[in-house]
Amino acid sequence: MTRSEPVTVLLLEDDLVHVKAIRRAFKERRIGNPLRVAEDGLEALAILRGENGHQPLSKPYMILLDLNMPRMNGIEFLRELRQDPDHKRAVVIVLTTSQEQPDRDQAYEHHVAGYVVKSGFADSFMKVIDLIQAYWKVVEFPA
Repeated sequence: MTRSEPVTVLLLEDDLVHVKAIRRAFKERRIGNPLRVAEDGLEALAILRGENGHQPLSKPYMILLDLNMPRMNGIEFLRELRQDPDHKRAVVIVLTTSQEQPDRDQAYEHHVAGYVVKSGFADSFMKVIDLIQAYWKVVEFPA
């Protein structure tokens, strides 16, 4: 893998307003990195593994993870992800409305790269996208 390969972003988010806000932030910042969206943890695992008709996610990739989702929430997803030999080293940043300390603790116990609380829309999402863009420019991703 070379540094010139774009980082694909897998967004786990069930709120369409938040998905649109992130897409808009990518567009405003002129970020051309591929963005894939999953509505819950089960769909995200299918995308990562290339199951159920999904094209598998190519590396390098980064996961933006909401915790509060139907079917399989973010913590359940992290548990499953960290047990998968092909994806256990994935870079995950939690992007959630939860300010609960137990959620934060559980996320970090599953080795997330960061925990960001969504606050408001436009300005908050732009700051998060700026942070993520800076992160993937300087961090070496697992193979």
